[in-house]
Amino acid sequence: MTGHRHDALLVDLDGTVYAGPAAIPGAVEALEAARGRGLTVSYVTNNASRAPGAVSEHLAELGLTVTEEDVVTSAQAGAAVLAGQVEPGAPVLVLGTEALADEIRGVGLTPVRADDDGPVAVVQGHSPDTGWRQLAEAALTLARGAVWVACNVDPTLPSERGLLPGNGSMVAALRHASRREPQVAGKPATPLLRQAMERVGSTTPLVVGDRLDTDIAGGNAVGAESLLVLTGVSTAADLLAAPSDQRPTYVAADLVALADVEAVRVGADDGWTAKVHDDGSLELAASAAGDDDREDRVAALRALCTAHWEAVGDEGGAPAVRGGDDAARRVLSSLGLGADR
Repeated sequence: MTGHRHDALLVDLDGTVYAGPAAIPGAVEALEAARGRGLTVSYVTNNASRAPGAVSEHLAELGLTVTEEDVVTSAQAGAAVLAGQVEPGAPVLVLGTEALADEIRGVGLTPVRADDDGPVAVVQGHSPDTGWRQLAEAALTLARGAVWVACNVDPTLPSERGLLPGNGSMVAALRHASRREPQVAGKPATPLLRQAMERVGSTTPLVVGDRLDTDIAGGNAVGAESLLVLTGVSTAADLLAAPSDQRPTYVAADLVALADVEAVRVGADDGWTAKVHDDGSLELAASAAGDDDREDRVAALRALCTAHWEAVGDEGGAPAVRGGDDAARRVLSSLGLGADR
């Protein structure tokens, strides 16, 4: 990242650094190179299922230079949110893993697992073992007016097999049953990112991730620039249709772009021309396509975003897209856009 425009990288994990247990190609090398240039790298995850130590061990196994202090989780943020609202030592019903229970313990509260234990709050984080019985205990607690904090509301969780139900899907079940709305600690709400910024003393971070509705919206919520990588959940079509609060500063194929993030800024001259027609449709044409097919198609996407976002304003929405030449049509097909996709 030339010029050190940012004083820290706040990097998402699932879908950004790894998919399942395996690193995304190029991610480890790009992050190590950023550290070598003097940038602080923090790993900020909405996944509340694992302790920071377990996450840092996994990252170290992938080849990253990392300590437990470099990892900030939504479980930590959720525990901090609760600690500011209930009395020290108060019982909190934990709907999640033991790692989440440990974070509740760490802020001086008492984790419990049943409504009979008199909890004054519910904290909910992802666990693959959450089922009806756990949700039922939480519903009983919420019916008594308890404080409810969701570590995150991500509807899906990326894996090497595809998208799996995330914590947000379980939150939705409890929301429907209780007719209550939780406070949210993770992205796009601000507690998690603010905690990460405070930990490293950052004032101009770059928020990096694969999801528009969490990573990018979260970066915008704390007034930070953001980089979307197309290695996880959000697609080219999602990006093009995004409302203003989910639009990133930079867009790239993957974390390799950290070497020169200004080169992937939305609005830069990328060698593509996008024209908005009177009916709101977009036409893409190649003016000076590059040598790297992968980056070239993302350059085309940035050109489309620049034209479309300027035309539609804050609301967003999906436009019709067509290619004005063979190169443009090929790129649109590879992005899943255009009439011939």
